[in-house]
Amino acid sequence: MKKYWLMKSEPSECSFESVLEMPLQTVPWFGVRNYQARNFMRDQMTVGDSVLFYHSSCAYPGIAGLAHVASSAHPDETQFDQNSVYFDPKSSRQNPRWVCVDVRADEAIELIGISELRKYPELAQMRVLQKGNRLSITPVTEEEYLFIVKRLVKKI
Repeated sequence: MKKYWLMKSEPSECSFESVLEMPLQTVPWFGVRNYQARNFMRDQMTVGDSVLFYHSSCAYPGIAGLAHVASSAHPDETQFDQNSVYFDPKSSRQNPRWVCVDVRADEAIELIGISELRKYPELAQMRVLQKGNRLSITPVTEEEYLFIVKRLVKKI
């Protein structure tokens, strides 16, 4: 059964536009160091799931593009790199603690800011709009996803 996700990335580290410029327009969703978000990737995401690619920690946070999950979960290579800010000394190749999925960019859209999302009662329960939610990956209901795609998405 297809699922829907909102995945946050800081555009200074990985913007939607930069993914569009990558080979195959695909990026490993590296650096997630929260167990709940990791478990979403490891246990629930499947190839083909739809993704709202969200820019966070920036001047204009919001949904910047549409994407999909392009791989099953696999070890996040940054956990093994001692020069990476995501290095985890407790992780090993035999027992990796952190995983990622590959995400493929499908379509750039006009940014849908968080203030715009807050205007619609149909989206009031979205986790990204809840106070205190800081998870980088959250599930989105099919109804929320379709509302956003059909009512709010403006193609570039």
